[in-house]
Amino acid sequence: MGRILTLKDVEAAVKGGSVFACGGGGWAGHGRELGTLAVTIGRPELVGMDDVPDDAWIATAAAIGAPGGLTDWEMQGMDYVKAVQLTQEALGAPIYGLIIGQNGMSSTLNAWLPSAVLGTKVIDAVGDVRAHPTGDMGSLGLANSPQQMIQSAVGGKRASNAYIELVVRGATAKVSPILRKASDMSGGFIASCRNPIRAAYVRQHAALGGISMALALGETIIAAEGRGGAAVVDAICKQTGGSIIGSGKVARNTLRYTDEAFDIGVIEVGEGAHKRLIHVMNEHMAVDDAHGARIASYPDVITTLDMQGNPLSAGQVREGMEVLVFHIHKSALPLSSSVSDPAVYPPVEKALGINLANYALEGK
Repeated sequence: MGRILTLKDVEAAVKGGSVFACGGGGWAGHGRELGTLAVTIGRPELVGMDDVPDDAWIATAAAIGAPGGLTDWEMQGMDYVKAVQLTQEALGAPIYGLIIGQNGMSSTLNAWLPSAVLGTKVIDAVGDVRAHPTGDMGSLGLANSPQQMIQSAVGGKRASNAYIELVVRGATAKVSPILRKASDMSGGFIASCRNPIRAAYVRQHAALGGISMALALGETIIAAEGRGGAAVVDAICKQTGGSIIGSGKVARNTLRYTDEAFDIGVIEVGEGAHKRLIHVMNEHMAVDDAHGARIASYPDVITTLDMQGNPLSAGQVREGMEVLVFHIHKSALPLSSSVSDPAVYPPVEKALGINLANYALEGK
């Protein structure tokens, strides 16, 4: 049986989701707003895949864009609901539940409001436990599929006439960039509902239990907060099996917004032998040490924390700040089919100028 999500769960989802956000994954304030709206306006229900019939339709609720604070975006809660309605109309069948493409500061809660308003279930499965820059990376191995998919996007800055609604059909790799372009045209952040597929496929290809993981981590963080920053960091490490792989003052952050709706750059932490270089494309994708050796790489979790143990978005990291670099090795995470799909890496590798596939596909 599922469980009804409550106001207490909102804070846990934001806190835990923020660690898995890896420097991206939306905004904590936006997540609290979405979650609070959802649990006030209705009764969103979290359901494990064991309780979902094989032939049920499940779609992905996602926000698309680069919310690093570098653009003038507007997203209303009902944009998420409208996106689900448009996809459902195009599908011509009821959508039973929604998964999310990734955990994040707000993305962990992307399915809650449609659940409260439309009755779709919040499915306890994710396209990726951690946040990532492209839709393909959360598409459950469908990135290269020739299968026609439905994707919708809704939102935009109303005051500048940038509000957009669109529904597209086509192979995922062909239509995903259209939604990203729509995000850029709408102000840099847009709600989407995409890729309705049968539950049997989700069961086989998603990272199961991804929402529960974020909630459990959030509950652990909340329990530790009264004991100070060091206790919070210890609690995060203990709960996840993760560790701190770098710390020090931020020497530079070269993050810039591109017209493909990505924030791209490098964050340099510490100095001398302890220097760490974090490669960022919306999220922290890799960490090199002072000698240029790779010490963490997608799909590992890589998150910058302040000294109180609060996760920072890439856009919040400023020169002179003292930060910790937190890491969870991929072996400690449930991984989806997207991670082992070679098709998802070339665009990200090209944007960053580094190799990611060798490590991600190791042992596949």
